[in-house]
Amino acid sequence: MTVKHVLVSGIVQGVGYRAWTRQEAIRRNLTGWVRNCADGRVEALLEGESGAVDDMLDAMHQGPALAQVERILVEEGSDHDDAPRSNHFEVTR
Repeated sequence: MTVKHVLVSGIVQGVGYRAWTRQEAIRRNLTGWVRNCADGRVEALLEGESGAVDDMLDAMHQGPALAQVERILVEEGSDHDDAPRSNHFEVTR
């Protein structure tokens, strides 16, 4: 299992990015969460098989149709995880 902490910058709030992330993560059998940050970024924690996580990261560079992703920061593990872990993928805020 692989765990990645992700921060997405650009026009990613108000464009359906969180709902799209949840849908795409579920399609790839990933668990974790996604949420908006006060600074305009979107933050996510992805957990699953390495290939599925890598595929999700590739997809997150594009995002939904209205998103304009400028930058994605990816870190190993979940040191930044202050949301509870679960066995599904959820939008936390």
